[in-house]
Amino acid sequence: MSNIPSSIADHLSGSYALTPEQVAFYQNNRYIKLKDVLNAETIAFFNEAITGQVNAMNTQQKSLNERDTYGKAFLQLFNLWRENDVVKQLVFSERLGKIAADLMQVQGSRLYHDQALFKEGGGGITPWHADQYYWPLETDKTVTAWIPLQATPLEMGPLEFSAGSHVIVEGRDLEIGDESENVMQEKLRVTDFDHVIEPFDLGEVSFHSGWVFHRAGANTTKEMRKVMTIIYMDRDMVLKNPENKNQINDWHTWCPGATVGEVIITPLNPILYQP
Repeated sequence: MSNIPSSIADHLSGSYALTPEQVAFYQNNRYIKLKDVLNAETIAFFNEAITGQVNAMNTQQKSLNERDTYGKAFLQLFNLWRENDVVKQLVFSERLGKIAADLMQVQGSRLYHDQALFKEGGGGITPWHADQYYWPLETDKTVTAWIPLQATPLEMGPLEFSAGSHVIVEGRDLEIGDESENVMQEKLRVTDFDHVIEPFDLGEVSFHSGWVFHRAGANTTKEMRKVMTIIYMDRDMVLKNPENKNQINDWHTWCPGATVGEVIITPLNPILYQP
């Protein structure tokens, strides 16, 4: 890998061994938090690189009190890997790509897209939602790596999960916003799914599937909550006929040139890991 210290390159190419129990936990709950996925040196290095790229790409001019609920949730920048060769080394790392493939139980992982999610000091909640509402993907073989770039206590608004809620059909047609927060808050309140709210240690990374419901609390600190995410899909994922306008937009934005009914093979969707 170029442009990064050899020690970090070696770390990103090294394997993180999952136990059968961890894979089973993910399959049952469709989320998992894994300790020490990235070491302190790697986190510090990419914190600086990603922060610089976010600052370069960010166009948000409105103050927090001028934005809607979604706008208050975070600054959201997409496909940093296309803009920054250093950030690309994290997004393309075999270490993370193999974890994704092992959790999905597929032969290889392919990139859907990446995004930085920076929740400003004083930023609001991220409403309950399921990501795959937005994705024109044929199966549920998807997983998002949520990578905090600092230790993330509860006060900063770490990601929360409704464990096992991927089985719920109600709410899958809701965009992220006030309605999804209110509807799913009530729906999940009367179910037996565990609502998991925990801090993240430095180097801890979570992985969640496209249909599991999740949210994040407000950032009540004065510090930026910095998170990088990488969305993976099965190497053999097929593009489905879009079911809403958001899926149409995602098709043309993240999978341009892909054909409905065929495996998504485009320059924006490289294979990131396969044995």
